[in-house]
Order: sequence, then C-alpha cells, then structure tokens
Amino acid sequence: MKQKDSRILNKRKRTLTKRLKRRQWPEQTRPMFQAKNIHYGADRIQAIDCGGIGAFHALACNSGLVKANNQKVELLKRHLPYHESDHVLNIAYNTLTGGTCLDDIELRRNNGTYMDALGAQRIPDPTTAGDFTRRFSETDVEALMEAINKVRPKMWNKHLKESERTEAIVDLDGSLAPPTGECKEGMGISYNGI
Repeated sequence: MKQKDSRILNKRKRTLTKRLKRRQWPEQTRPMFQAKNIHYGADRIQAIDCGGIGAFHALACNSGLVKANNQKVELLKRHLPYHESDHVLNIAYNTLTGGTCLDDIELRRNNGTYMDALGAQRIPDPTTAGDFTRRFSETDVEALMEAINKVRPKMWNKHLKESERTEAIVDLDGSLAPPTGECKEGMGISYNGI
C-alpha cells in the first residue's frame, strides 16, 4: 500500500472513531437522518456498495414519510439524538442494503460514506435498534402502518395521471400456494412439490 493511501485510510478511521464516540446529546428537534444532495458520477470519490440508499432516503423525505412517521409513532419520550423515523429507517435501510439481522447494522455504522449518504452524523447501533423494536406494541405497529398509509395516496395522486389511478395491479411473490395448473402457464414447483 502506498504511504499516501495509508495516511488517507488512517485519517478516515480517526474521523469515524471521533464521529461514533459516545457523548451526551442534547434534545434533537429534527431527525438525525437528513436528506442530502447526492451526486452520482464517475469521479474519484468515496463510494459505497449500496449507492441507491441516498435516492431511497430522498424519496422517504420528499414523500413526507419521515414526517408522518414522527407524527404517528410516539415511542420515545425524548429524542437523544434519534427520532422514531431514524430508528425505523435504519432498520429498513439495513434490509435494503443486504442486511439479514440487526447485527448487520454495525457494518453500516462503521461506514462513514454510508452515513454521509444519509446525511447523518451517526446511526443507531444494533443494540439500540433492538431496544427500539422491543418497545413496539401492537398499537405502535398499527401507528406505523397508518403513517405509511397516510403517505401512499399522496404519492398516487401526485405522480399519476387521473386515467392511471383507476386500477392498480400488484404482483407479489411472497407466499406459496398450490395452483391447480389449469390456467397457469410456466407453473413452477417448489422443492417440496407444491
């Protein structure tokens, strides 16, 4: 490794350590995750394997999902430093970026470029995310669903013409159901014969 590259990597490591250092945060008036002006290009800059995360976060902010989430879901008494939307989006983004469990958040937390893409000084660690999920009750899940449902019609009305809003077809592949095969061309069979 070149000496210059070594210096750059060591500087990034020190910056990340300083960024994640434990400290007493004051009450936050805004969520930690902020929309940032991300540019996608081929310049020699920092990059991440989940480059679309900035676009996902901009969509969440611009659609009003972040605001609706913070209004409907009231789990935290004080926001030191995270809001409810920060926790929910942190878990969602972990899944979007290939995470399979809450422990995978630590990989994203130790990636300064990922946090820069979200416009966040820091993101919740896996233990904090676990504490947040354990606080959820059935009414909190319903409140989160209501926040999402509050935003969905706005997206339909805002981005679709009147003629396009008459019917929606959602094609999902979430569950296995044995088909009869009468009207199913190219029917697939799972490992157990269903």
